[in-house]
Amino acid sequence: MELFYSIQGEGMHTGKASFFIRLAGCDVGCHWCDVKESWDKNIHPVKEVQELVQEAKESGTNIVIVTGGEPTMYPLQALTKALAQEGMAVHLETSGAYTIDGNFDWICVSPKKTKQPIKESLQLADELKVVIYNKDDFNWAEKNAAGVTDKCKLFLQPEWSKSESMMPLITEYIKVNPQWRVSLQTHKYLNVR
Repeated sequence: MELFYSIQGEGMHTGKASFFIRLAGCDVGCHWCDVKESWDKNIHPVKEVQELVQEAKESGTNIVIVTGGEPTMYPLQALTKALAQEGMAVHLETSGAYTIDGNFDWICVSPKKTKQPIKESLQLADELKVVIYNKDDFNWAEKNAAGVTDKCKLFLQPEWSKSESMMPLITEYIKVNPQWRVSLQTHKYLNVR
């Protein structure tokens, strides 16, 4: 769908310069998705792996984030191998609904209720980032946290339009459950993509 160089705004790697490869196509269908234009893969151009790698190299950063849409709807082995051969750290942002294909240095699983994550994806997660839209989402977060390994970092992130009402609840929740951390969409505060 798009390629861009920006600042990682969420989760464990917040604040790091990163090159984003946003793949089109998604059948997860979150009603609060802020990139709904990524859902239809047929309205976006197809690019060759080497073209993606070249653009990532030209950005000057060594972190590439493969995101979507839902990137794991596709085989990603060729892309991740080519990026790694150029010395880039390859991160993935996924809902975890599909098998993860490719080699990644960091995997962020952000599970969605509309298409639940599979066990294998949760087991591979370095980071679990759960969007909090309402009070029930804390139970959803714990359900998914039960499926990750001990190495996985746990984050609660308010859905952008509900930040004001959810942030106090997240703060109190984390004070009682300190294994969780706060993730904010800092790129929105910075007014960058």
